[in-house]
Amino acid sequence: MTQVNLITLTNPRSPASEAYRALRTNVNFSGLSEPLHTLVVTSPAPEDGKSTMLANLAVTFAQGGKKTLLVDCDLRRPSQHTIWGVDQQPGLTSMMLDGLKKPPLVDVGVENLSLLPSGPLPPNPADLFDSSRMDAIIKQLKDEAEIVLFDAPPVIAVTDAALLAARLDGVLLVFRSGTTRRDHAESAKELLDRLNIRLIGSVLTNAQVDVRMGGYYA
Repeated sequence: MTQVNLITLTNPRSPASEAYRALRTNVNFSGLSEPLHTLVVTSPAPEDGKSTMLANLAVTFAQGGKKTLLVDCDLRRPSQHTIWGVDQQPGLTSMMLDGLKKPPLVDVGVENLSLLPSGPLPPNPADLFDSSRMDAIIKQLKDEAEIVLFDAPPVIAVTDAALLAARLDGVLLVFRSGTTRRDHAESAKELLDRLNIRLIGSVLTNAQVDVRMGGYYA
C-alpha cells in the first residue's frame, strides 16, 4: 500500500491533528439531540480541500475507537482512492450497477477504518443517487460501521450532494481560506437550507492560526 500522507497519521501530535480531533468532538456533540450515524461532506466549489479534510476526520474517528466507514461518492472527480493509494474499483457504483451484495470494502491499514472507493464512473451520477437502490445501499452501509462518512461533489456545481444529503443525517460544509468565494459559500448554505437539509457545521481549511497559539495550517 502506498504511504498515506495525512497529517493525522504522519504527525498525530501536531496542532493540526488536534484540530481534527476537536472537529470529531464537535461532530459527536451535534448528534446528542438527533442521532448522527451518517454524514456527508461537501463544499461550494472544487479545490476546497474537502476530500483530504474528510480522510483526516475519518482517521480521528477510527483512532477514537469508533468503527468508521469512508465512502467516496464523488462520482465526477473521485480522490479517496488516490489519497489512500488503493484501486478505484470495485466500489460504490459496482454495488449499484453490478448488483454486488457485499460492499467491496478496502482495508486502508488504519484500525477501525474501511474505505468504499467510488468504483467505475457512471455517465449520469445524479440518477444513481436519486434511486431506491441508493437508499438500500445506504441502509446496508449503516450496518457496517458506527459512523459512515460520505465524500460528495461540490454542492452548487451538481445536484449529487443535495440528493445524497437528503438521505443522510447531516452535512458538513467545507470552505478553503483564500479560495472559496463568499457568494459561493452563501449560495451553498442557502441551497441546503432551502432543501431542509441538516447542516451540522462548517470547516475552514488552509487557515493560518496566530503563531502565538502554536501556529499551523489545517
